[in-house]
This record gives sequence, C-alpha cells and structure tokens, in this order.
Amino acid sequence: MAVEFTLPELGENVEKGDVVRVLVAVGDVVGKDQPLLELETDKATIEVPSNVSGTVTEIRVKAGDKVSPGQSVLLVDADGDGGAAPARDAPKAEAGGQTEGAPPEAAKAAPPRRGEAPKDAAQKEPTAARQDESRERDKADNSRQAAGEPTTPPGPASEVPAAPSVRRYARELGVAIGDVPGTGPGGRIGQDDVKGHVRNVLAGPGSGMRGAAGPLPDFSRWGEVEARPMSNIRRKTAQHLTAAWQAPHVTQHEKADITALEAFRTAYGERVEKAGGKLTVTAIFIKIAALAIDRFPQFASSADMANEAIVYKHYRHIGVAVDTPNGLLVPVIRDADRKTLTEIAVELGEVSQKARDRKLSLDDMSGGVFSISNLGGIGGSHFTPIINQPEVAILGVSRSTIEPVWRDGEFVPREMLPLSLSYDHRVIDGADAARFIRFIAEAVERPLSMYV
Repeated sequence: MAVEFTLPELGENVEKGDVVRVLVAVGDVVGKDQPLLELETDKATIEVPSNVSGTVTEIRVKAGDKVSPGQSVLLVDADGDGGAAPARDAPKAEAGGQTEGAPPEAAKAAPPRRGEAPKDAAQKEPTAARQDESRERDKADNSRQAAGEPTTPPGPASEVPAAPSVRRYARELGVAIGDVPGTGPGGRIGQDDVKGHVRNVLAGPGSGMRGAAGPLPDFSRWGEVEARPMSNIRRKTAQHLTAAWQAPHVTQHEKADITALEAFRTAYGERVEKAGGKLTVTAIFIKIAALAIDRFPQFASSADMANEAIVYKHYRHIGVAVDTPNGLLVPVIRDADRKTLTEIAVELGEVSQKARDRKLSLDDMSGGVFSISNLGGIGGSHFTPIINQPEVAILGVSRSTIEPVWRDGEFVPREMLPLSLSYDHRVIDGADAARFIRFIAEAVERPLSMYV
C-alpha cells in the first residue's frame, strides 16, 4: 500500500526549513523512527524521522528545497506492519530526531505548559460576539478618522484577539500585543502580523537600523561585489539580535583576580578529565552565575511589557554562546545550581561538540534564564554583549592578562580577567548590576568555596 509521508511539525514557531540532505533513496527499505531528511531551520539542523516502515517508491524533495509542515516529502510502499497514521496524526519531529508517540487523544488531553493558558476552542477562535464587536469598533474608528476625530483606544491586552502562542511570540520579541494591528477575522492577530509590526517599527524613524528604511546603494559602482544569501541560522540570529537590541542596554565592567582560580583548575583538572570533561573557565562561570542568581533573582527574569509585569523564573538554566562554522549557537546547561563543577564541565563539552556538529536539538537551546559569552580564547580586553532576549542579562568574558597589583605595600603580578555584564535597565538597576558582578568576581577569587 502506497503511503504518503508528509513533513510533521518542526517545533514551536518553526514554519519552514531548508533540505540539507535526503538520507534515503528510491528502493531503500526504511523503518519507523529512521531519519529520512536533514533540515536546517531557523534554530538548528535537525533530522526528520519516519513514522512508517516500507520501501521508498518516490522522493518529492531534494537538497536546497524549502519545505513546510504538511508538505508531501516522499511515498513509501508500506509493509504489513508499517502503515502510517493519517497526516493529522503524524508525530511531531523534535530537533534531536525523537518522535512524540502519544496518540491524538492524549495530545488533546495533555495539560498546558507552565504559564500557558489551556488551548480550548474558545481560545482558538474569537467568539462571534467579539468578532461583531471588533467590526463595529473598526467601523466607528473609520468614521472618526474620516471626521478627523480620535479613534477608540485599544482595550486591555487580555481583550486583544490573539492565540496564546502568538502572545508568547510577541513577548519574546518585546512587543506589546495590543500595539499590533491584526489582519485576521475580527482583527485577530497572527504571528505574521507580529513580524510585520516589528519590521515596521525597525524600519521607522529613529530605529537606528542603518539601511532598514531603504535599499542599499549599488556597491558595484566602486568594484566587484558578491551577494551571498543568509543561512537560516544567520538570518534568525540577525532578526533575534535586532529585536533584542531594542531593550535599553547598559554594560558594567569589572576585573577579577583569577590567580587562585588557575591554581584551582590545575589542582582539580585531572579529576574532571577522568570524568570525561575539561575544567574550563566557562564551566566555572556557569556554576558561579547560578549561585549569583540565587542571591539576585532579578537576573533570571523577563520584562512582560504587555502585561506590565516582571516574570521571575525559579530555575537556573544557563546558556553558553558557542562559536561554530555555521554561526553563533547558545545551548543551555539546565539546573546548573544543582550540578557539581564536574557534571557541568562534562555536559558543556558534550553540548559544545553537538553545536559544532550541527546536532543540537531545539530543546538544547531553549529555556535559558541567563547567558555567558567567553571570547577569552580569541582575545580582546572588554566588549558589550547583546542580551539574549527574553533574558535580561548576559556576562561577557575576555582574555586574562598578568598585571601589577598593589598588595601589602608592593606591586605583585596577578592574573586579571576582564568581565562585562550587559543588562536590561527596565528590570535591573545599576547598583544591583554592580553588586552582581562583584559577587561573581569575589567568587572567582575564592574558588575553593565551590564543589567539584
């Protein structure tokens, strides 16, 4: 029996991907959960598994094609045991190549995620009454505009017709959902409306986006040029950082004496290596940052401007910027406050390698509350890292140098490490930022206070 395999959902807010490789050929026998395609999405490179077993009879995509969930990918002559579920029951492809095996009934009954309202029918579509009310309000506004009178002010964010996923997407971009004009029925707001609103804001006066308000000049007038399309990861990084830069950034600089820390790494490094990790400065800062957030919980929060609230997170997932040939990726070390330095070092090595091998899952890069970017291996004295929205702070680490430090009446050589803490001034005050980075510096200067 010929069965059509359609591309399943790729993850939250992932609408399409580029085919990197087709992993099967016509005539191949495939089994359930066997990878069929390798896709590059906005967030990661993922493998899409099969939900059917049988013989491949037709392949409908090739490397370089753009594909979307629900699109027909290939045909399989299913064997007696391998019939596929209908397209609406297709399992969800997670970025790590796993499938969600719960039946549709279980999915419908699944509890909502923390902080997300239940997805009942009333939330999926606005009620007829609300649609009528919105239409009447629009008609009234049009009449007022024609007469030169002020229009009806928008209602509270809770009354804006938008799905919970769209509201969450707007919050991640720092957009007040009530400011977004909806193009759906009854003024309903979709994800494309949010994107369009962000583009309009960034392209408007005072956006600070050089070239955003118009096309670039013809550079070929002055010499040879070459235009290369952005990869999905590069494009997503550019969009994310542009939106993140809209938050009011301040950067606090500090220097930490890591002379004792280097002795600590020498003393305990072999023990960590036997466990399969490497006791790096980054691994130590992950642990210290988790401890610092316990003292200063506002550094693990997010500004919810739509609801005029600050969301505090009671978990300590720390993101780490990893430089890869494909662009900057930020995998997350979960529950860093509950792990030893050895456990953190081992896990950091694993996720860093996965990032370089393009094997990170979407889950690997989700849920962070604070980020660390260490450029010390490359160089530089200080820098001003951009906050990884919707987080409110990021720690930058630069290259250490031996400097003369005045101690006990004389100058002595000490190894000093520059630190740079960028923070969202809407949530964090300057005095708290200074205390936070001093806490980190003092913890570095007394490394034996931590456990390996």
